[in-house]
Amino acid sequence: MTPSRSFTEALAGRFSERADHIALCVPDAGGAGADLMTYRELALRARRLARRLGLGATGGRPVLVCMDTGPHLAVAVVGCLLAGAVVSVVPPPASSRAARERMKAITEDTGTSLVLTEAALAADVSRYLAEDDRGGYGGVLCLAVDAPAPGGGADGSDGAYGSDGADADGAHAQQQPPSGDSPALIQYTSGTTAAPRGVVVTHANLLAAMESIRAALSTDQGSRIGGWLPLHHDLGLIGQLLHPLWLGATAVLVPPARFAARPLRWLETLDRYGVTATAAPDTAFARCAAEATDEDVAGLDLSRLRTAVDAAEQVSPGTLADFARRFAPAGLRPGALVAGYGLAEATLMVSVATPADAGGPVLEVTGAGEGAGGRGTLRPRRQEPGADTAVPAPYPVASCGPARGVEVRVVDPDTREELPDREIGEIWVRGDAVSPGYWHRALENAETFGRATASGAGGFLRTGDLGALDDGRLYVTGRIKDVLTVAGRTLHPQEVEHQLRRCGSRFASAAVFMVRPRGGEHLVAVQEVRTSGGGNGELAGLAERVRRCLAEDFGATGSVLLVRPGTVRRTTSGKVRRSVMRELFLRGELRPLHTEPAAGSGAAAAGPPVRKG
Repeated sequence: MTPSRSFTEALAGRFSERADHIALCVPDAGGAGADLMTYRELALRARRLARRLGLGATGGRPVLVCMDTGPHLAVAVVGCLLAGAVVSVVPPPASSRAARERMKAITEDTGTSLVLTEAALAADVSRYLAEDDRGGYGGVLCLAVDAPAPGGGADGSDGAYGSDGADADGAHAQQQPPSGDSPALIQYTSGTTAAPRGVVVTHANLLAAMESIRAALSTDQGSRIGGWLPLHHDLGLIGQLLHPLWLGATAVLVPPARFAARPLRWLETLDRYGVTATAAPDTAFARCAAEATDEDVAGLDLSRLRTAVDAAEQVSPGTLADFARRFAPAGLRPGALVAGYGLAEATLMVSVATPADAGGPVLEVTGAGEGAGGRGTLRPRRQEPGADTAVPAPYPVASCGPARGVEVRVVDPDTREELPDREIGEIWVRGDAVSPGYWHRALENAETFGRATASGAGGFLRTGDLGALDDGRLYVTGRIKDVLTVAGRTLHPQEVEHQLRRCGSRFASAAVFMVRPRGGEHLVAVQEVRTSGGGNGELAGLAERVRRCLAEDFGATGSVLLVRPGTVRRTTSGKVRRSVMRELFLRGELRPLHTEPAAGSGAAAAGPPVRKG
């Protein structure tokens, strides 16, 4: 491909080269059909919108794009880029309370003056902007991109995105193309441990990320790339919309509601539209493997799927093995499912395993307190039962493969010393795809970006994630802020939650965290359970299983709260929001089915009162 100076320039090239090729395929909610849009049509609509927005109309502030997954969202994003605007995609406020809170936080943080939506949502978005508890965002204009522009056609066919005017031949909407250093996106983080932060993604960051993804996944113009992740998530926006458009390939955008209603509809859509590359969180692959019947598998053809990336949260080797085994009869290629690791601050991707890594050696985290400042080390997985019974049981971690287009170091977060292979420390990253920083957060930028190791190697991003390298491959073990200290030993909450899920088929997601009430530090396990209606006796028995797992596998005691499925809060990509769960617990806002305070710890250690479900 001809090198481009900006992502916008790259898009203009695809509009010209691939005019008659399908750019977008958006299956409808029922799955009976799909909206198709060629590159010619996408270019025409996006350029109309760019002219409607006008150059400099946003005053240098980001434009929020607030709508459901679909053709209008894609047009809005591309139109903003053509107009030289900075784009931030947010979920519609009507979708949930969390979405409303997220939009409020992002509206305040960006100081935006313009929100783009679609006619079906315009009333809800306008009402929210007018009725916010701060007294409204009076200076924010809400614009429906599919509504007729002033002077446009009444049916919107010619006027919905602005008048064709003199540019109907497809002339570029911008007078001055952006430079590589110009911001293209403000990608807001999911907020696992804090309020959403806006990651500035430049045109140069995007171009570097596109090349790395192409090289890692072997994508090309014949690829069909898609999935169900919402486009306000970086894996959805960058991986499943912008990457195929940059290639000149086809983006297959599955409405997230189809996955939420029945996860296997995602795989059915991959089959129906011949998707060759997809990505999703570990929990999505796990649910599909667990819920698929023999009849479901017999009705699927996944032979055209070349690559499926398990990413956006810590990857379980068990999930990789279970999914590959369950869908092999459906034609899933050996090695098609691979683990990956990335984050918004690195413009999506840091590392991705290769097909050759699938089914390869699995490492495990050893007992707490060993090496790397108590964060543990990795070793080859041991299969013999009963090993190391004096310490918490090791748990397996999957290889996320080699770094892709960036440089990775594992560093002691306290001393900044680089650590040897298999010692767990903080993952540091540098490269052309790494963001220059957060939007208007100078203090956090100084703490997170452009950091130097003890040896003086500079320009690194501190990810806040823990992991280790082994022979050039990255293994991710958790988050620094989530690490637990129990009886002087360090535990990763993921390993505790992993063990709890294995306590029986009634157990779903869990969130494990520490609180510090009167009397010292205290562990809390919030465990989702599926009940059969057996009453308090059944619940007490399930709580006892949790207690036994904590005591026997980890030498820990703590409070146990059994809750309904869906109670554990997650980010848009599926990561457990432990800090949010901790706050809900401390405020007494959880609604447990059953509560067991820590044995012998007294009422104070059990935390604040909780509302009964």
